[in-house]
Amino acid sequence: MSGAPPADRPPTEPPSREGGFVRRIGPFQATAINMSQMCGIGPFVTIPLMVAAFGGPQAVIGFIAGALLALADGLVWAELSAAMPGSGGSYVYLRQAFQYRTGRLMPFLFVWTAMLFIPIGMSTGIVGFVQYLGYLAPGMGRTTGDLIGLGVIALVVALLWRGIEHIARITAVMWAVMITSVGLVVLASLTHFDADMAFTYPSHAFELTSNHFWIGFAGGLTIGIYDYLGYNTAAYLGAEIKDPGRTLPRAIVFSILGIMTIYLLLQIGTLGVIDWHRMTDPGDIASTSVASAVLEETWGKGPANVITVLILITAFASVFAGLLGGSRVPYDAARDRVFFRPYARLHPRHRFPTLGLATMGVVTSAGFLLGRHTDLATLIQLLTAVMVLVQALAQILALTVLRRRQPALRRPYRMWLYPLPSLIALTGWLVIYGYADKNSPGRHPIEWSLAWVALGCAAFVVWARREKVWPFGPREISEEYLTAAEGPGGDPDGPAPDEPEPEPVPRG
Repeated sequence: MSGAPPADRPPTEPPSREGGFVRRIGPFQATAINMSQMCGIGPFVTIPLMVAAFGGPQAVIGFIAGALLALADGLVWAELSAAMPGSGGSYVYLRQAFQYRTGRLMPFLFVWTAMLFIPIGMSTGIVGFVQYLGYLAPGMGRTTGDLIGLGVIALVVALLWRGIEHIARITAVMWAVMITSVGLVVLASLTHFDADMAFTYPSHAFELTSNHFWIGFAGGLTIGIYDYLGYNTAAYLGAEIKDPGRTLPRAIVFSILGIMTIYLLLQIGTLGVIDWHRMTDPGDIASTSVASAVLEETWGKGPANVITVLILITAFASVFAGLLGGSRVPYDAARDRVFFRPYARLHPRHRFPTLGLATMGVVTSAGFLLGRHTDLATLIQLLTAVMVLVQALAQILALTVLRRRQPALRRPYRMWLYPLPSLIALTGWLVIYGYADKNSPGRHPIEWSLAWVALGCAAFVVWARREKVWPFGPREISEEYLTAAEGPGGDPDGPAPDEPEPEPVPRG
């Protein structure tokens, strides 16, 4: 890498060590990226699902539980991302933590599963997009909806096919639209709020000794954490974040707290306007477009149409931010020879991973069609079940492993009350996974997730044999972030631009 900064960057701005990426995303933009991904179409389509899971307005429990899990897991992300601000997020953390015993197996499995669960998460946003579009075009057929959804995905990929400096500006604008759309729904609900409707619960709503309550709680927790997913999006862009040691932890925590406040206002406000029984009726518009139903009930049809358009923009922004972050995952892995080598290519001018973005677009399209021809709840259960094993649980363990293996690693942020947040996150993820089959009868998300991981292990064996790495060669230990912390000046971005990057040290 040349020591001279690119012509479009001020000479005082340090380059990233991540293969040509530059640090252009600041604190506000990082938080906006997270919040745009978190508060996309999610709450607007999952409020009815949450009510159905709990069987009444006590569904607000699900959003509170989801917030607690997101905050606990977010602190795991905060410590790891601040210490290792590389492109790829979890891939970087798992690679560093588990290289000592299993070589490249864990980062390979993460990329293998991320290529599935990240775009599936984005496909739920497109399903919701088409669902709300149906409010504006009630006569829209299934085939038309399918084609529109695929067209939206193609548009997202086309917009991302450019430099990160343009993307940061677009994301900030979309974040403002998201805040406006949610704020208007909350305001409309508060102007016509009925406390009796919102806080009158069915009998046995809080019967903690009932198995039905805990199945509903697990289902609600799954939906809740799905709505909060995205607090880690900026971490995937670690190589493009300014002052990542401070920016990333703050962006994670601030985005979770901000979205938690928004969700609670949105959930309680909606329940104070729309009778929860309507949300469980498949023939009622409140079951598919509940925010539009709130506006229609309070301010009339015209404002309902306007808010529906804003929600569509919000959904678009969520998918935009998610594919932006997700496309960096296979790039970093391929660059480090832990995934298929073609994914290591960057666009020659705009410096973004071309094949990673294209693949994410294709898988998002497939997930969208799957969701359209099954149901949204099934899609959510499938993506969380796959994600839990190789990302959520493995990353919690990685934090502890790294504290023991690399105690000298520079940690600009250290988890508050360690290890309590890790234990809370571990418990929450295990509840979600353990109840997945019961909350998706006949779909077998647990079995499918295990099968996908097993297939990934088989693929790793084939790949490792071809690449002649562990278990068919020596383990290669590369403590690059530890070396950077111990280097001259303790620069977390690694060696100076004109210094060669240290080669991995093979160990038997």
